[in-house]
Amino acid sequence: MVLTDRQRSDLHSGIYEYLLSRPGDQFAAAAAAMAAADPDACKTKDKPTSASSTSTPILEKKWTAVPRLQKKVLELERAAAQSAKIHAHRAGLGLGGEGSGGGGAGGGGAGTNRRMIPRPPAVHTLKGHQGVVTCVAVHPVYTVAVSGSEDGTVKIWDHESGDYVRTLKGHTNTVHSVAFTPTGSHLATSSSDLSIKLWDFATYACVRTLRGHDHTISCVRFVPLSASAISASSSGGGDGGGAAPAESASTTTGISAAAAGASQLVSASRDRTVKFWEVESGFCVHTVSDHTDWVRVVAVRESDGEMLATSGNDTVVNVYRAHGDRKKVCELRGHDHVVEALSFVCAATPAALAESGSGGGGSSAGGGGGDSRKKNTADKRAEEVNDLVASCGRDRTVRLWSISKASCLVTFSAHENWVRSVVIHPTGNFVISAGDDRSVRVFDVKSKRCLRTIEDAHPHFVSSIAMHHTLPIMVSGGVDQTVKCWQLD
Repeated sequence: MVLTDRQRSDLHSGIYEYLLSRPGDQFAAAAAAMAAADPDACKTKDKPTSASSTSTPILEKKWTAVPRLQKKVLELERAAAQSAKIHAHRAGLGLGGEGSGGGGAGGGGAGTNRRMIPRPPAVHTLKGHQGVVTCVAVHPVYTVAVSGSEDGTVKIWDHESGDYVRTLKGHTNTVHSVAFTPTGSHLATSSSDLSIKLWDFATYACVRTLRGHDHTISCVRFVPLSASAISASSSGGGDGGGAAPAESASTTTGISAAAAGASQLVSASRDRTVKFWEVESGFCVHTVSDHTDWVRVVAVRESDGEMLATSGNDTVVNVYRAHGDRKKVCELRGHDHVVEALSFVCAATPAALAESGSGGGGSSAGGGGGDSRKKNTADKRAEEVNDLVASCGRDRTVRLWSISKASCLVTFSAHENWVRSVVIHPTGNFVISAGDDRSVRVFDVKSKRCLRTIEDAHPHFVSSIAMHHTLPIMVSGGVDQTVKCWQLD
């Protein structure tokens, strides 16, 4: 780079000023030489007085400014990269990329092949619980995670900054499960104290306590309203299949089903039953008693709210329709020990899609045959992914099932101890699990192999994991009483 005459003159002037400011005959001689070499640039500079000698020469100021600016640039670049990861889904570059070995699923934008799977090390380790962390959940809208513990409390964290937000107190025994409504307006928690509590997430107040189970309540989940029910509620109608009125001025719980995006809550208990609760009234409207032992887990298909699965100590996975007659669809048998966790694909709920204006999933109707073919391919892939349910248990296996075929598609046996938690990746390409071998493992569905292992994810057993359907974040809880946040790459 060639300096202009003005820049060169300023440089010489700065050097001359700096030399004058330094004590000693050699600096004085160098200043005199500079003045002789470029008298025009140096003629305005005089020898420093006692007052001016205390001021910093302009050359020193510029010299020290360079590393400060370089540091600022690096900080801004890191912040921009972090922001791009968090908000990539808004530009269509989120979790839907094909990914190497991923099986080509997708809804991601062109040019991205990020698989969006957890990588070590954890970006935050959140401490505060005084007992084992038994369950975690991620807020569907905000950068917030919640955790339940054997200390009977529910803690709220900001998973982006790693800050502690608040503690919810109300349960008198171990909190076994936490779940958000599809819109994130309310939180449900269940406990060994035989109660389910509904919390307003705006005020953090407990708005209702539900009682009816005769033993420990192991798991609780909201059943999302279907897209048709949301359309009916927005137009002021209602249809008995899970629809809610557009307004709910007086409800026993103070929760509007339309605002929450769910009209039902489902719970599983050690009393061998699964109960369905009406969100607005808090009444138990249906009880299923098909299991012969402790029902440890219930999972709901978030993408449409049409299916739910239950399992527990009797090792059988029962799949039901979530609305209407709640008929059993199939029984999935294959585990030979207690089933600890179930998961449908991690997906946006119809309420979230309606709120964001994304409609019912698929690409917009374009106009060309290519667009139509892409839409058909995407719809077919979405149907395949929605048909999946994953299970894990004390037999050290993770199993992926097809509901329509009522059969096990693949069994992963990489864990060396009980497997406590499982999640199906939003793309359907991966299954993520964690367990008592202290690891988090990522399995590739297409290649049927373990793609990544995070050894010693926690220094003790890993009890629970949860991830967001678009944000690149996964959280885990453990027996070490901590919650860890993992970035996805």
